[in-house]
Amino acid sequence: MDTGFAHRSRKDKIMVQVAAALLFAVAAGLGLTVILAMLKNNETAILSALMGEGAFPAGAAPQPGPASRVITLRRSPERRDAPRALRTAVRAPISRAA
Repeated sequence: MDTGFAHRSRKDKIMVQVAAALLFAVAAGLGLTVILAMLKNNETAILSALMGEGAFPAGAAPQPGPASRVITLRRSPERRDAPRALRTAVRAPISRAA
């Protein structure tokens, strides 16, 4: 008769705790590896954002106020829809066997 985990030997409980600790250590190591890889790829952008400067320098950012130059968009020609063939509804016969 199995009495459950609470009634097993102390050795079994220690083995489960060691396995859980190892799993936690592997997950923490993987998370740290991902964070370090992100820092390596985007070091300047991340560090400047953390220091409050933002990812882009202030001179390159868009300035508030009216635009110095207005760009007009060209109009697209009128859309002509192609004639479509009429679709007829074809229904598959429903089997009553199911």
